[in-house]
Amino acid sequence: MSAITAVVLAAFVAYVTAFFVGAVEGNFALLLMSATAITGVYWLAEKFFFLPRRRSEARRLQLAHHERALALEKQGFAAPGADDLAHAEHKLLMQPWWLDWTAGLFPVILAVFVLRSFLFEPFKIPSGSMIPTLRVGDLILVNKFHYGLRLPVFNTKLMANNEPQRGDVMVFRYPPQPSLDYIKRVIGVPGDEVAYLNKKLSINGQTVSRVNQPDFFDGEQMRYTQQFGEMLDQRRYSTLNDENRAAYVSPIADFPFRDNCRYPAEGVVCKVPAGHYFMMGDNRDNSLDSRFWGFVPEANIVGKAFFVWMNFGDLGRIGSFE
Repeated sequence: MSAITAVVLAAFVAYVTAFFVGAVEGNFALLLMSATAITGVYWLAEKFFFLPRRRSEARRLQLAHHERALALEKQGFAAPGADDLAHAEHKLLMQPWWLDWTAGLFPVILAVFVLRSFLFEPFKIPSGSMIPTLRVGDLILVNKFHYGLRLPVFNTKLMANNEPQRGDVMVFRYPPQPSLDYIKRVIGVPGDEVAYLNKKLSINGQTVSRVNQPDFFDGEQMRYTQQFGEMLDQRRYSTLNDENRAAYVSPIADFPFRDNCRYPAEGVVCKVPAGHYFMMGDNRDNSLDSRFWGFVPEANIVGKAFFVWMNFGDLGRIGSFE
């Protein structure tokens, strides 16, 4: 059993290492669920088979020690010391390494699995598409139950909760490549007509209010960008516009419900189909979003982002951005 466990652990460590260095494109949710299931099997085997067997052997050892002590006393010899018995019992009851690294880790892995799958999941912001709301390097928390409980890996909704609202910052599985997680702002909900023309947003024919703000300074690119305060359904947030970028939008490929969108020279107009959402980044001219690849199906929703819990380059980023 120890040899089999060693092979399983070695394969698991190799896969996790390859996953985190980017050598393989894996599914972390599936990896965590598999680890929970495998360690759970070992935990059950330990609880109902291996531990009872070790305890039975310890009881036999105690009985043998007692019988030997009686036999020695009858012959006039001193009984063996209790310390030797206690040491032998300890060695018999001690978990072998292969159970310690499987069954012993099960409660921790299970807790992480439940927390990450149903409550909160951490993400790291890898790009600048959500600047100024979120910066590169922000470590954020995503509320996994805000939009309803979903079955891990399969993403099947188990229980409904809130519906996504315009202005929410949402994490979702990227429709062209569902193994990737994207984060954008919800701009259009089912039934909305979203127009982004000449870099101005309107929903169902109503222009979204925006006001000029001081230009945003990008420390990495060492330049200033136009910044606006936007209000969508009483939700206030800031957006960026690059005045040197054209308003024209070109879809990167065909996508489901492509006929719901028009692409004039001024930008894009889309009618959001039922069960789908139109997403945009706050960094409007540096965001690959629904303008280019279409709508996000309800089944792709991961959760609502709400809190920056760490940014190692700027501790002042910690806090809520809602």
